[in-house]
Amino acid sequence: MLGELHNDLNRGNEQDVRVMLVDDNQDRMGQLDAALTASGHQVVGRLLDTDDILGAVDTLHPDIVLIDVDSPSRDTPESLGQISRDRPRPIVLFAQNSDSETIRRAMRAGVSAYVVDGMTPGRLQPVIEVAIARFQEFQGLKQELASTKLKLADRRDVEKAKGLLMKRKGMDENTAYETLRRMAMDRNIRLGEVARSLIAAAELL
Repeated sequence: MLGELHNDLNRGNEQDVRVMLVDDNQDRMGQLDAALTASGHQVVGRLLDTDDILGAVDTLHPDIVLIDVDSPSRDTPESLGQISRDRPRPIVLFAQNSDSETIRRAMRAGVSAYVVDGMTPGRLQPVIEVAIARFQEFQGLKQELASTKLKLADRRDVEKAKGLLMKRKGMDENTAYETLRRMAMDRNIRLGEVARSLIAAAELL
């Protein structure tokens, strides 16, 4: 899904971004809608609040979410955190005024750009571009971290599985490793997955 989203966002850099708008002021949302459309973007949804924002993201599949509120509620970061956790995509939050704690909570929730003093049409395009760039950079770091953690877990579990084979089957280290490697090739799965399945089976005995 993340790869598809990156493709969408790369397309978005060519100014064809699918935008979901959330604004508690209908007149202002109309101005936002007109400015986005004039910039070549496609507004795929318009919400007056963040109550069902995750459901709207599921239904509308926007490339980016723009939220313009006078003063974010305490529940807003929680709603945005659900998107970042379950349906990651760039989120821009415009606010007329805010305190430092609300800003920190919003950024921890996954907001790509937090813009105080509200939104003006002239700021839209650069803010969208910065939010997309930050989001892509953050997702790349997350993937790199997850890959590193998985490699470390695989290495740990392979060592443990080798130890089990050496102890229970009387194998030497090289034979135990080759046995695990052959099992992984036969099942067409990673070595770490074979090691974890062997460890789990051994724990049942």
